[in-house]
Amino acid sequence: MAIEGAAVVRQGEVEAVWLPGLRLYIDGGARGNPGPAAIGIVVCDEDDRILEEYKEYVGKGTNNQAEYKALLRGLEIAGRRSRNRVTCISDSELLVLQMTGVYTVRNLGLRELFSRVKQEESVFVEVRYVHMPRMTGHLARADELVNEKLDELGF
Repeated sequence: MAIEGAAVVRQGEVEAVWLPGLRLYIDGGARGNPGPAAIGIVVCDEDDRILEEYKEYVGKGTNNQAEYKALLRGLEIAGRRSRNRVTCISDSELLVLQMTGVYTVRNLGLRELFSRVKQEESVFVEVRYVHMPRMTGHLARADELVNEKLDELGF
């Protein structure tokens, strides 16, 4: 089975398949925690060029719920572009540690979102999670998108 965009790379006797990938910079936030919540997503190619930006009001919730909703929507958006590799970059250490299995998801509200994300992951060849400090690179833009949406709605 051929994989979209795959290329065979040979180095000596070792052969590997190189897959082009996407980078998702995601952020979610709630004013009031819980309170009105929004998400911001910046989709980039593997060279970190912006392909798409997205913002959405996601109702009342906590910051952690908004982070998970940003991840879920980000994977849905990425899945429309590619099914290869996606790297999800977030400033939420909790989210990254839960998605990588370092932490167990104990909160019932997050557990349902976690399960939905795991289902969405299954359409990709590979999903990676990276924690980066808040306001780093394209995470700063994802944060701006969250705040733009909440400001647009008067929250």
